[in-house]
Amino acid sequence: LNTQEQGELQKRMEKKQMKEFMNMYSNLVQRCFDDCVTDFTSKALVSREEGCVTRCVDKFLKGSERLGQRFQEQNAQMMASGQIPGR
Repeated sequence: LNTQEQGELQKRMEKKQMKEFMNMYSNLVQRCFDDCVTDFTSKALVSREEGCVTRCVDKFLKGSERLGQRFQEQNAQMMASGQIPGR
């Protein structure tokens, strides 16, 4: 690829990554809101809801981090054993 094509590819990858991040963020917000927010009598979250949202987000982030670690571990094992995906 020439420099211009590399730049275009980089822009597309960045745009795709941002779209995926925003989709993940939106899903997280919706999930934690649906699971935790039950009292609509005030504008602010009650303490029980705040705690639930905090735990929900924390659990999601820790799960995502662990999933990424496992993916890296599996990828390293496949590369070490010569098993390259898609071949």
